[in-house]
Amino acid sequence: MAKIKITTIGGGSGQYALLAGLRDLEEIDITSIVSMVDSGGSTGRLRDELGILPPGDVLKCLLALSPQREIARTLLLRRFKKDKRLKGHNAGNMLLTMLSRYTGSFPTGIQALGEILNVRGTILPVTTDRATLVAELTDGTRIFGESAIDVPRGGQPSKIKDVYLVPHHSGHIQAFSPVIDAIKEANLIIIGPGDLFTSILSNIVVPGVKKAIQETHATILYVVNIMTKYGETHNYGCIDFIQKLEEGIGRNVHSVICNRAKPRDHLLAEYRKQKAEFVECVDDHQFWKERKLYLADLLDTSGSIVRHDAKKLACLIQKIIVS
Repeated sequence: MAKIKITTIGGGSGQYALLAGLRDLEEIDITSIVSMVDSGGSTGRLRDELGILPPGDVLKCLLALSPQREIARTLLLRRFKKDKRLKGHNAGNMLLTMLSRYTGSFPTGIQALGEILNVRGTILPVTTDRATLVAELTDGTRIFGESAIDVPRGGQPSKIKDVYLVPHHSGHIQAFSPVIDAIKEANLIIIGPGDLFTSILSNIVVPGVKKAIQETHATILYVVNIMTKYGETHNYGCIDFIQKLEEGIGRNVHSVICNRAKPRDHLLAEYRKQKAEFVECVDDHQFWKERKLYLADLLDTSGSIVRHDAKKLACLIQKIIVS
């Protein structure tokens, strides 16, 4: 029996949770397409100082797909403290950077670290062209850089209207060619979870990606976030997330996964301090006529952080695949 080809699109901690669960499913072939606009922390420093593509989100995906995930996380996410130049960087980002520079290719560096970690699957940067993500707000203001977009904007009433990429040196940006192949050849495309504008749509706006999604025969499944994010998706409900994604990809998704388990009140109170709210899913019969909705308890609140539970999410996806 041929393996089911699953292509995921996203970045950040959302992709980590998704891939950590998918890794243990049988009879699937995983390809993860990862955003290349991270500009904060260790990743941002390496990008600015060495002129490389950002390694941080790729590293999370590599760790998620590794059978040695826990020990690898302990080692590769440990940050240097003593050396002035290395201070603040983690070992994984530095290793991926050095492998990429030695081989002369970021994708080859990813492949090499994947061999070390014995990853189950393929991780692809959405583009190998360096670019900056720009957010255009409803008042016409523009914000440059993923890390700046991520910063809450105080009493700023304007919402993000659109995002686009500005190339650094080459004058153009295009999708990494294996990315287009992975989208076209997939049986199932899973988009999200992750920050809608900086982790998801930042992939879609890379030239070639949207067209490939429009032309693919794959089933498109969207995993909606559990919480909103102030400055990005403030006051969004489940349908708002879906409509904004569909506007970005230029077509409807086939299926939607949404968490129905509400975090405890004390956790919601902590998130409200950051103006983040629980994403509600409303029963709009007309809207759901054209899309299949999967509502389930997917909640993980360990460490007082609200996120998707990797095992619960993977179990639901497995049921969807075989149904």
